[in-house]
Amino acid sequence: MAIENLRPSAYSDIELDAREGAIVESFFTEHQTAIPDPADWIGAPPLPGNILLTTVDKVINWSRHYSLWPVTFGLACCAIEMMCTAASRFDIARFGMEVFRASPRQADLMIIAGTLTWKMAPWLKRIYEQMPEPKWVLAMGACGTSGGIFKGSYSVVPGFNRVVPIDVYVPGCPPRPEALLQAIMEIHNKIEKMSPTRKAPGVL
Repeated sequence: MAIENLRPSAYSDIELDAREGAIVESFFTEHQTAIPDPADWIGAPPLPGNILLTTVDKVINWSRHYSLWPVTFGLACCAIEMMCTAASRFDIARFGMEVFRASPRQADLMIIAGTLTWKMAPWLKRIYEQMPEPKWVLAMGACGTSGGIFKGSYSVVPGFNRVVPIDVYVPGCPPRPEALLQAIMEIHNKIEKMSPTRKAPGVL
C-alpha cells in the first residue's frame, strides 16, 4: 500500500517565483509617480491653521514676563513675608522667578523689603545701578512707601523713591504674601505693555 503525503508544500518553487514576480510587477506599476517633496506641502490647506502670527515685542515681553529673577534685598520684617512668598505655600516658582540671585548682574527685579536707613541707601543705589536693563523695583511695606512708623526719624529714608525709581508699591506693615503676589502681577502687566523694539513707547 502506498503512503500518501499528508502535508504537501503550499507552493512549488515555480509557483513561489511566479507569486513573488507578480508582487514586484504590481509594486513597480503602482510606484511610477514621484512622491512630492515636503516643501511642496506648504501651500496645502491644513497648514495655515497651524501657523501662529505674533510680534517680536510680544515674544520678548512674554519671555521677560516668565523669567523675572529677583535680587535678594531683604532689610527688615517685610523680608520674612517675602521669604514666605517664595516658599511652597505661595510658590512664586509658578511665575518663573524662584531663583533669587545674590548678584545684581543676574537679576532684573529688586524687591526692597523692610526699612531703609540712610547708611544703607548708597549701597541700595549701587546695587540698583549694577542691574542690567530692563529692570524693575518693587517697594514692599509701609517703610518703602513713606518710612512707615519710622517716618521723621533722622536715620530712616522716608520712602524708597528718594533713592531709586519705584514701579509698584505694596502697602502694609508688613504686607501679606498675597499682596506681594498681586504686586508681582502688576509688574507683569507693565512688562506686557512695553515695546522693546521701539525707541520710545508708542513711537515707531
